[in-house]
Amino acid sequence: MEVRTGLAANRAEIIRALTARRIATAAAYGGGGITALGGLTFGLIVLEARLARRIIQATPSGDPPVADGLFGAGLPGQPLSFVMLGDSTAAGLGVFEPDETPGALLAAGLSAIAGRPVRLTNVAVSGSRTEALAEQLPDALAVEPDIAVIMIGANDVTARIPAAQSVRHLAGIVAGLSAVGCEVIVGTCPDLGSVEPLMQPLRWIAQRASRQLAAAQTIAVVEQGGRTVSLGDLLGREFAAAPLEMFSADRYHPSARGYAAAAAAMLPSMAAALSLEPDHEEVPEPRRGEGVLPVYLAAAEAAEEPGTEVAGTRVAGRERGPRGRWAMLLRRREVPEVAPDAI
Repeated sequence: MEVRTGLAANRAEIIRALTARRIATAAAYGGGGITALGGLTFGLIVLEARLARRIIQATPSGDPPVADGLFGAGLPGQPLSFVMLGDSTAAGLGVFEPDETPGALLAAGLSAIAGRPVRLTNVAVSGSRTEALAEQLPDALAVEPDIAVIMIGANDVTARIPAAQSVRHLAGIVAGLSAVGCEVIVGTCPDLGSVEPLMQPLRWIAQRASRQLAAAQTIAVVEQGGRTVSLGDLLGREFAAAPLEMFSADRYHPSARGYAAAAAAMLPSMAAALSLEPDHEEVPEPRRGEGVLPVYLAAAEAAEEPGTEVAGTRVAGRERGPRGRWAMLLRRREVPEVAPDAI
């Protein structure tokens, strides 16, 4: 196993990594930390933000379809208990059929991989910020989950919630789920810079803020024993290439195809967390940019790369090195290149 302690990162990457670590540290010690927008003033972009909000709210999606239930009912074995927590993206807002929601897509895929039934319970609530996960946790724990997927963060960015505050709430939820033996996968904050109604400079600020939060989320989740999957850049590239196909009618939430892209990125990590492929040893491939890193460096890379999983690991039998928690960075999904003229 190659340990990439001599990471060939440029100055910008190092700054992003240090910023993410600073946010996560502030969360751990109860500090307010840095705001999601790094202290940037909204004075020059208030008009753009209000216009974007009007466009998005002009085409409401309604309530998300309910997909709770048993998947793979004809398969043998005790059903796996799978719970979804989070915001409107976890709930599946933007599609009309239950089987198009991310929860249903993941439950069906997990059932096929495991060869046994999967019972889905979705407790996600549209509009939730990370602090609202505490209200969802009791219902999630009530079903004795084997695995949980959390999708959260976008509303924290748009509401300018301090990133350290958001991360502190998330760490507590992951710890609570892990304490009962539940495997936890977090789809980190999506790339809000891909939202079509946003104009510059709001688009650039939204992208910067969402990736900064995603990196900090990764550090907090891995420290609590969970895994993260970067959705930001994955969806950013694909959504930018085909916004009419990847966004729903409200031009903000994903379409059925958009949710399918997110599910495809997360499903392999769910299978790995449940050890459903025991014969496959997870060995990072340096040529793919994979490796073992201090978690804050892995988090910064994952926020910039599509479909990247970050999970805790050991080096020489130790979880921590001189620069913090060790983490394995894996590219679970290859993302097709997008032609420049398509963006």
